[in-house]
Formats: sequence, structure tokens, C-alpha cells
Amino acid sequence: MTVIGGGPSGLMAAISAAEHGAKTILIEKGNKLGNKLAISGGGRCNVTNRLPQEEVIKNIPGNGKFLYGAFSVFNNYDIIDYFENMGVALKEEDHGRMFPVSNSAKSVVDTLINKLNELKVNIQMDTPVADIEYGDKTHSVLLKNGGKIETVGLVIAVGGKSVPHTGSTGDGYAWAKKAGHTITELYPTEVALTSAEKFIKSRTLQGLSLRDISLTVLNKNNKPIITHQMDMVFTHFGISGPAVLRCSQFVVKEIMKGRQAVLMSLDILPEKNEEQLIGDIFQLIQESPRKSFKNILKGMIAERLLDYFLERNHISGEQNGANVSKGEIQKLVKNIKQFTFTVNGSLPIEKAFVTGGGVSIKEIIPNTMQSKVLHRLYFCGEILDIHGYTGGYNITSALVTGRLAGMNAAFEAL
Repeated sequence: MTVIGGGPSGLMAAISAAEHGAKTILIEKGNKLGNKLAISGGGRCNVTNRLPQEEVIKNIPGNGKFLYGAFSVFNNYDIIDYFENMGVALKEEDHGRMFPVSNSAKSVVDTLINKLNELKVNIQMDTPVADIEYGDKTHSVLLKNGGKIETVGLVIAVGGKSVPHTGSTGDGYAWAKKAGHTITELYPTEVALTSAEKFIKSRTLQGLSLRDISLTVLNKNNKPIITHQMDMVFTHFGISGPAVLRCSQFVVKEIMKGRQAVLMSLDILPEKNEEQLIGDIFQLIQESPRKSFKNILKGMIAERLLDYFLERNHISGEQNGANVSKGEIQKLVKNIKQFTFTVNGSLPIEKAFVTGGGVSIKEIIPNTMQSKVLHRLYFCGEILDIHGYTGGYNITSALVTGRLAGMNAAFEAL
């Protein structure tokens, strides 16, 4: 029984296969196991998410519903128990994200590697695969070093195309196609967005971080597609940060439909509506009518953004608050509540956190991860057309699908 790929899903698949009694080989082309795990969660490793199953699936907008079958066998709570039983104490942070108490991804990776060794999995490092030959009874994995591994069960867990320095370079798609599988169109998700707006090109707001804003992607009829309330940052090429990453796949899909640019709407102060804000500003003016308008508004929104909005609306910030017209205040508030701008694309898939698209889930049995096209062939992790938001959801998908692929490949091999 052979697993190709030493990322989160491959490690879990190899452990699972060995735990269920199969003699297991794990092949990794690089010189390190668990590369993606080691950098996840900023090097602290966000192993899963403790939210209820329904919520976890909602946070996997790319075919998350496919995971209902897998979750009925092994789910996010099982992942938590699994790591704690192996001695990795976990703690919960915001939005249900689960991290090791050690705050070190290395402790998670080391635990998994120790488990592989304990189960006597044959680990072959620095061993790139050249090709796979599929047969009725066995499959042959042809190695670039000239070697050949005959295997009764095969799990392909080589990741997608994002974060290629961890080893995810899209190798598996050709092997899946050769087996007769459909690869749905690949695209970047959880990725920073690019914009050709003047204020981006001139770097007016570059480096400005905004806390807890609300960001919306609008369709071609200017109706909201999705809104996320989180943090964001303006960059030299466009926008980034958590809210942007979550909105990104919806922008990318609109552009894939042929739109040249996608309109986004930013609400800087989502907790207040326009009327409340206008009322607040009038009250501040009444309290200090002789103070400059800019000083009256200080602290309400970031100073650089305020300067930009004032300039954009031809409002002098130096004039006394009492001299600012109602119309000017309304214009400014409209900018604070509905700052619209266009984005025209994203950074490339290699710079994305997650790959959208992959092996079509229509061709995979949901509660075993077995190929419907070929016997004794399994897929797990990011090579599948499943993708979630950042926050432990992609690793959850990888570990759950890996667990099932390894276990069922072992049953079939035995």
C-alpha cells in the first residue's frame, strides 16, 4: 500500500493505512515531511476548527458539502481527539481555530513523524515520482531514480499548485487524468487581489491596515455576492488581508466568467449606519464648531484614509467644522460606508494559499475517497476539487480525507 505525498493528507493517509494493518510506503519528493503543516497558522499550525460540523462545511465554500460523507466517519472533533491522544495538547482561539498549546507547528509535525516510525511505515524521502502505470490488480509507481514500486493500493496526496516551495507543484493532475479522471479548472483562492485604481497605482494608501471592516464583492448588476467582516490592508498592487482572502475566490470566479473588472464595496464602520454617522458628526461639530473639520473627525477613521476622502470630495479639512455643508458631510459618510473600487485580478496561483479546482469530486466515493474510475486508487487533500477559507478548514479537509483514503486503501489492500 503506497502513499505519494508527505503533506498533511499524505501523512494522515500513511498513518491511517498502517494503523489498519497495511504494510505502508510513504513517498515524498522533497527532503522534509509536513512542509505545509509547518508553515500553517503563521508557523503555529492551525490543525483544525472546533466550530459545529455545519459551520465547518459552510467555511469550505468549494464543494464542502461533499465532506458530509467523510465527516460521518471522521470529523473535526475526531481530529482534536486524535492529536490529544497522541500527546499534542490543543487550545481554542478566535473563530474556533485550534492550535497546539506549544504554539509550534514543529511539535505537530514531529508527532506525526514519530507515529509513522512507530508504525514502521517505510518512508522514502527525496524520491520524486516520474509516472504511474495503472493495472487491474496492482499499480506501478515509477520513480525518477529508475526504481519501481508495485502496489496493491495507491493514495495520491500531492496537493495542488499553491505554495509551490512546500512541494505542491501540480504533479498529481497528470496522473489523475491518466487514470481517467476529470480535472476541473484550476484557479487561485485565498489570494491577494490586484487593482488598477489610481489610488493603488499612486500608492496613496499603501500599507494602510483597516480593522474589522466589511468588504463586499458585487456582481455585474451591482448586487452583493458575498460579504466578509474582518481586517484588510492596502498594498502596492491592490488589497490583501483576511477579508480580502475570503472574498478572493468570488472575484476570481467572476473574472473567469469574462468580467474585466469586479466592483467591491468597503464599509469602514460597519457597526453604524449612514444616519447614525451623520448624526455623530453633527454632534461633534456642535461641541467644537471652531475646531478644524479634520481634527473633529480624527480617530473616527484612519488619518490617511480621511485625507484621501476629503481630497477626493474636494472638502477642505482645515476649515472650521461649522462651515462644512450638510452635503459635504453626506458625501464623506457615503465614502466611509460605501467606498467602491474595482479589482481586476489576483496574484498567481503560486502565490495563493489554496488551489481551487482539481480532481472532480463527482468521480470520488465520498465516504472512502476511492476513485469511481479505477479500483485501488484513492485521492485526498488539496488535489481534490475542495477548498475552504483559511482558519483550519483546509487542513481539516486534508486530514479527514487522508484518514479515509488511508484506511480504505488498507482495507482493499488486505
